[in-house]
Amino acid sequence: MNQKIANWGVFLLLSLTWGSSFILMKIGLESFSPYQVASLRLVAAGLALLPFLPKSLKETPVRKLPIIILSGILGNGLPAFLFCLAETKIDSSLAGILNSLTPLMALLTGFLFFKSPIKKAQLTGVGVGLIGVVLLFANKGIATNDYWYYGLLVVAATISYGSNISLVHHHLKGYGSLQLGSIAMFFNGLFTLPILLFTDFFPQFTTDHAPWRSLAAGLVLGVMGTGVAAVLFYLLIRRAGAMFASMVTYALPIVAMGWGLLAHESINSMQVACMLLILFGVYLVNRAKNA
Repeated sequence: MNQKIANWGVFLLLSLTWGSSFILMKIGLESFSPYQVASLRLVAAGLALLPFLPKSLKETPVRKLPIIILSGILGNGLPAFLFCLAETKIDSSLAGILNSLTPLMALLTGFLFFKSPIKKAQLTGVGVGLIGVVLLFANKGIATNDYWYYGLLVVAATISYGSNISLVHHHLKGYGSLQLGSIAMFFNGLFTLPILLFTDFFPQFTTDHAPWRSLAAGLVLGVMGTGVAAVLFYLLIRRAGAMFASMVTYALPIVAMGWGLLAHESINSMQVACMLLILFGVYLVNRAKNA
C-alpha cells in the first residue's frame, strides 16, 4: 500500500511539473524572446543534470553519442523552440491540449520511419484524435483568428517528440533516462548557449527593471520541467511500469488548462470536449497496443 501511495505521489508531482511547463513558458515570454526562453530552458536543464554527465559519458559507447545528441534535439531541443514560438500567439492551455497528440505521433512516426507494425484499431484511435484536433482548431476560430496556424507549431513539436520516442525505442534500448538525459541536455545547452550570450539577454539585468520574474520562470522550466521531470519519469517507469507512467499523458492537458484558467485564458466547454476526444483517441491506441 505504501509503495502504491508513493507511486501516485511521483505521478502527481510529474504531472504538475510537466503540465506547468506551458504557463512557465508564457511567463518567460513576458520579457524574453521565444528563442531566449527556449535557450534558457535548455541551458538550465543541462546544468541541472551536469553532475550525472561524467558517469553517463563513461558508461556510453562513443558510437552511440551522435544518436543520443539527435535524440536530445528531437526530444527537447526542437520542441522547446517550437512551443515558445507557438505561445507568442496562442494560449498556454491550448498548447497543453495539443501536446496530448504525442502518443499518436509516436505511433505514426514509428510506422513511417521504422516500419513498426500498426493495428487497425490503433488507426481508429489516431483518426479520433485527429478529429479532436481539427475541431479544436475550428473552435479557436480559424476564420477570425489571424494566428490560428501557430497551433501547428505545437503539432510539429509532437511529431518531433514522437520521432524521438521511436528513435529511443529502436536504437537506445537499455540506456537509462537519466543517462540519456544528462548527455542530451548537455549538448542541447551547449548548442543554444550562444543565443543567450550574443543577444540582449544578459544586458537586461543591468537595468532598474530587470526581468527577474521571467528569469525565475525560465529557470524553473528548465530545472523542473525538463531536468527533474526526466528523472521522475524514469523513476516512475522503474517503480510502476511503463503503462502507469504513460498515463501522465492524460494528466498534462488538465494541469495546463488549470493554469490557463488561473491566468484568465479563454477556455470553453467545446475546447474541453475536444481535449477529451483527443485523449479518447490516445486511450484507443494504448488499448489496441496492449490487446
